[in-house]
Amino acid sequence: MTTAGALPQRVLILGLGFAGRALALHLQALGVAVAGTVRDPAAAPGDGIARHRLHPDHAPDPALLAAVARADAVLCSVPPDADGDPALRLLGPALQASPALRWVGYLSSTGVYGDRGGGWVDEHAEADAGDAVALRRLRAEAQWRALAAARGIASATLRLPGLYGRGRNALVRLAQGNARHIVRPGLVFNRLHVDDLAEAVVAAMRRPLRDALYLPADDEPAPPQDVLAHAARLGGFAMPPAQAWDDASLEPMLRRFHASNKRIDSRGTRQALQWQPRFRSYREGLVDAWEAGDGRPGPAGTTP
Repeated sequence: MTTAGALPQRVLILGLGFAGRALALHLQALGVAVAGTVRDPAAAPGDGIARHRLHPDHAPDPALLAAVARADAVLCSVPPDADGDPALRLLGPALQASPALRWVGYLSSTGVYGDRGGGWVDEHAEADAGDAVALRRLRAEAQWRALAAARGIASATLRLPGLYGRGRNALVRLAQGNARHIVRPGLVFNRLHVDDLAEAVVAAMRRPLRDALYLPADDEPAPPQDVLAHAARLGGFAMPPAQAWDDASLEPMLRRFHASNKRIDSRGTRQALQWQPRFRSYREGLVDAWEAGDGRPGPAGTTP
């Protein structure tokens, strides 16, 4: 366990999606100067976060390169492609040359671990999934570690289970009519509320280490149908018809998601970061979302 220090003064988040924006808002509330990247800055909400375009078809503009040069911490949440991290390919030279950079982080996935038949994985488990999606993640992880090693700076890889939170959860899917009731007997998996992820990243930034690996997760690996049923009870929705996980009509991505059965042991991460999830299970997270308006008629209940 390392002692917590000061937060970075300037943070650049590559990819202001669901996770990236939650982290940006959390850092902003803590007084950190935050900027981020999106594909189309013109579509940005008015939340005070500076947004720069990062697109594979365009060279980085001077404003983004200046933001890279000023940032003492950079976190990437951009999905990988076949060659690894597309954001790092575009910004690699600028990151190598940045005079301020002291820490880099990468949001990966627990999908890099193969099926454990319901067994546990932790920071010491082998990342043994061999499918193309997992190999892309592992390639991107390695690229960020290599950058940090070449710079001699701290780095953190966070392998995440399924993220959810206000605006993105089973209540919203039920309200929109696109919830899927997919059943694989015996299947369980962990989740992580996006606000808990933001707090875990902040804890990692406060404790910079070389080549750190974290597995933040909630307390309760649970069957997906239990989560859906709890949301249905909260919102008064009918459960969608059940569908077998290996149904040939199921999309390949969903079949892959339900093919790996494992539990995440996050005790090492919690001790190292002195972090605990505020939303200990899906129940607390769904109640928070329901109280915020998710699953109800009107804009709050139809947020994608």
